[in-house]
Amino acid sequence: MIKLNCDMSESFGSWKMGLDEKIMPLIDMSNIACGFHAGDPVTMDKTVILACKNSVTIGAHPGYPDLVGFGRRDMKCTQKEIENFIIYQIGGLEAICKANSAKVEYVKPHGALYNTMMKDIKVFEAIVGAISKYDKNLKLMILSSSKNQDYFDVADSFSVKLLFEAFADRAYMDDGSLMPRSMPNAVLGSSDEVLERLDFLIKNGAIKSHTGKTLKFKVDCLCVHGDNAHALSMVEAMRGYLVDKV
Repeated sequence: MIKLNCDMSESFGSWKMGLDEKIMPLIDMSNIACGFHAGDPVTMDKTVILACKNSVTIGAHPGYPDLVGFGRRDMKCTQKEIENFIIYQIGGLEAICKANSAKVEYVKPHGALYNTMMKDIKVFEAIVGAISKYDKNLKLMILSSSKNQDYFDVADSFSVKLLFEAFADRAYMDDGSLMPRSMPNAVLGSSDEVLERLDFLIKNGAIKSHTGKTLKFKVDCLCVHGDNAHALSMVEAMRGYLVDKV
């Protein structure tokens, strides 16, 4: 069965983001921000405790060091810089997990780092290289596409396993990439839309692009962004659908 994951722990100081306490009981996997694009130690600790309370798998959600831009602005970094960004952020979250008798089980890069990873093989290599150095037991979550085998081959050379995800609340281009947020209707805005996508995915193993093209690829998990204004209603609808299918 497809698992649901959500980007969480993205509040910072007095600035609040998302509805973590309401969404956590409805998901299977929590992508926890590690302080670079959002989040702080106190928020991370609260989110880890919340994940443990609800038996939700914990994943590190590292991004570029860009609090002002919420990690959605591309940065020109060397492979070594990216590798160290990743190791540093995983380590920070793992320390908090250890203090709460929990553990990090996977890594999902955030925002611009995630998008660049899917376009630039050198960035992808830097990320899997970082995971391989830190802990080969950690899986890397990436965008599923027709190029899955290419990414699998690279990850396999570093002895890192992959999780393939699709997005419930983002429009897709015909080539299987996510529609840029700068384009109209790039972010889906209703529970009906995400339920239609989930139903088509379950029945056909595919997702439709914004033009109606069928994109068939492997999907282990489905993501909703925690900062989507309709995230809670979307996750509630999808959980209800999946419960009915069990």
